[in-house]
Amino acid sequence: MLAQIGVGTLFLAFFITLFIIIILASSIKIVTEYERVVIFRVGRLKGAKGPGLVIILPIIDRKKVIDLRLLTLDVPKQRIITKDNVTVDVDAVVYFRVSDPVAAAVKVRDYVMASSLLAQTTLRDVIGQVELDELLSKREELSKRIQSILDEATEAWGVKVTAVAIRDVVIPESMQRAMAKQAEAERERRSRVIMAEGELEAAKKMAEAASYYAERPIALRLRELQTWSEIAREKNMIVVTESAFSQQFGALLGLIKSSQRESSQKE
Repeated sequence: MLAQIGVGTLFLAFFITLFIIIILASSIKIVTEYERVVIFRVGRLKGAKGPGLVIILPIIDRKKVIDLRLLTLDVPKQRIITKDNVTVDVDAVVYFRVSDPVAAAVKVRDYVMASSLLAQTTLRDVIGQVELDELLSKREELSKRIQSILDEATEAWGVKVTAVAIRDVVIPESMQRAMAKQAEAERERRSRVIMAEGELEAAKKMAEAASYYAERPIALRLRELQTWSEIAREKNMIVVTESAFSQQFGALLGLIKSSQRESSQKE
């Protein structure tokens, strides 16, 4: 009888010891550097613990693990009407992290879902206040504006929005064709302006050259000879030009003939 009682007591002590070991093992939690454990004891907030070993009392304690690393949130494509009544599809990505684990656990039920819905609403509001040209040309500025609005709104939830990036802007095909025609017309206009400016500059240079040669007949004659030389080189021909002596001799013959005509008329 005593032996049976001793064996029963031994088994009971063994099971009690095993139960205590299991309870203690389940009560100890290792918290990594990028995590915090928010503990609620009998329903009341106990605080955030970690990193390292954290004791969680069975039955009376409830824990919620909060990740402090930078998280990315994909904002699904939103169909938005811009200020100038153009329908566009815009999506974005939000970078955020938890700065206050207690607030993230107490102030909001699901801070990731809440941040996602708020990001969608803010994206529609901001894009709806600008025109299409501003959306396409000032994407970085609009991203910073969205980030500022989100950061201010999520501060109460213990969430810090570090950056927002507008990834893609899709416009209707009809608008794409219209923009392509507008860009082509703009390129044509710039080309014509450049050609007109070039012609004006060339005309100015030609006027300066004409004035220069008018004051320097010898330079004009040299330029003429150079031109004839280039023509002869291209056409593979010999060009004979009139010399200064022949010009003077021709002028002298003209004067003699003129004087002879005047003498004959007088007779």
